[in-house]
Amino acid sequence: MGRRGQRRLLHAARVGLAKTETVVLDLLAAEARIRKLENALQEARAAAHTDALTGALNRRGFDTAYRREAARAQRNGRDLALALIDLDDFKRLNDTLGHHAGDLALVHLVSTLRAALRPSDIVARLGGEEFVVLLPDTALAEATAVIARVQRQLADGWMANQHPALTFSAGVVVRGFDEVLEKTLRRADKATYAAKDAGKNCIIAG
Repeated sequence: MGRRGQRRLLHAARVGLAKTETVVLDLLAAEARIRKLENALQEARAAAHTDALTGALNRRGFDTAYRREAARAQRNGRDLALALIDLDDFKRLNDTLGHHAGDLALVHLVSTLRAALRPSDIVARLGGEEFVVLLPDTALAEATAVIARVQRQLADGWMANQHPALTFSAGVVVRGFDEVLEKTLRRADKATYAAKDAGKNCIIAG
């Protein structure tokens, strides 16, 4: 083969290599776009299940988590405790200190809960100043003790010497065998009202 033929072969090889490199780069770019879209989809799904202010689950997220944990508790024959938490005199706090302080109070409550709870425990905001905590594999007395510890810790880190103080009332129950969520929540809500009637800053086990 003459030099001209060699040059043609070398040129063809270079063209082929350039095309291969272009295809590889296109594939890498496509994979990057797919990863970006997947991340955006995951973020959108998380946002749909998360309270924007506090970072706790919202009601939709809580319903999903409850179904999962209830099925696990049912399958394994284990306790699933639920605590309904309602900040005391929240309207008065907003009126006295302002709505920004009210938002800070909600965020502080969730931070305090997360610091006191296990990674497997679940915190959700049902709406307004009402929150719910799921404690898998937890008996009633233990769950009540956990929420009481949160109650004691809540004032720490809150605005020093501010009035009204930041407290909550709570009702703690354990899910009954094959009990639907609405019934469990009703029992917890009844216990929470009893805590309010008992003078607030109180926990009632139902």
